[in-house]
Amino acid sequence: MDLSILIPARNERFLARTIEDILANIRGETEVIAVLDGAWADPCIKDHPRVTLVHHSVSIGQRAATNEAARVSQAKYICKMDAHCAVDEGFDVKMMAECPDDETTVIPRMYNLHAFDWVCKGCSDRIYQGPTPGQCTKCGSFYEKEMIWKPRLNRRSDFMRFDKDLVFQYWRDYEKRPEAKDEVVNLMSSIGACWMMTRRRYRRIGGVDEKHGSWGQMGTEIACKSWLSGGRHVINKKTWFSHLFRTQGGDFGFPYHISTKDQEKAREYSRWLWQGGNWKHAVRPLSWLIDKFAPVPTFETMTSSKAG
Repeated sequence: MDLSILIPARNERFLARTIEDILANIRGETEVIAVLDGAWADPCIKDHPRVTLVHHSVSIGQRAATNEAARVSQAKYICKMDAHCAVDEGFDVKMMAECPDDETTVIPRMYNLHAFDWVCKGCSDRIYQGPTPGQCTKCGSFYEKEMIWKPRLNRRSDFMRFDKDLVFQYWRDYEKRPEAKDEVVNLMSSIGACWMMTRRRYRRIGGVDEKHGSWGQMGTEIACKSWLSGGRHVINKKTWFSHLFRTQGGDFGFPYHISTKDQEKAREYSRWLWQGGNWKHAVRPLSWLIDKFAPVPTFETMTSSKAG
């Protein structure tokens, strides 16, 4: 295989649909390696020669599951993807085409995913995806799920950054800059939902660092490792993936439990790693990256010359 798509998954109700979507849209020698982290998939994953499942009865965490999937892979490229995503036709070959060497990490353009609606069985009242609703207030009937599974083309995110505390932020104003206009352009940071690089490079940067904890700061980690190792972190606008955001709580929340304390612990370790200059593979300081994308909101203007 040329590409392994790595999916860490814990109690993911849309994992089967995500894998079906990937298989329908890949056009190259691409496989899926999914780690079922703490539970078997429900609904189950259909047998397919391009799908490998690794099961753990006890959860090992999102980062550990991602690293394990990468160890199973024998492909030239790896692409980490969340278990609730849709992809563009030919996503795989379009991504590999813009990753010409062992120094580049590629992020696709991202849209929000409209995965499903709730539809009342009595009066057909419709509710946009979210926690399971109770009885319909209009007719008293109950709702059933209707799958949509389409990108929301009016909810696109291309550019992202982190602030002075290394907390992820969207950066829509960056689109106005002349250097942001090409189809493949430098990207300061990204979310951790989807990124691609060569498997050799992934080994060289140490995979994802499990000292952060199971979840959190993955986008900042991958971006910093990409740039500070001497490489690049770019967005490929020629293709896209669509990501389901689950921020409404209830039975529509995160499958990995993470507390505010756990999140801050991950951020503290991230600050120690990057602001403290403690990553052993770094050949550039964090100030180089801030200077390269300056002005960056919340960071003071760097006094050194702009990085090349």
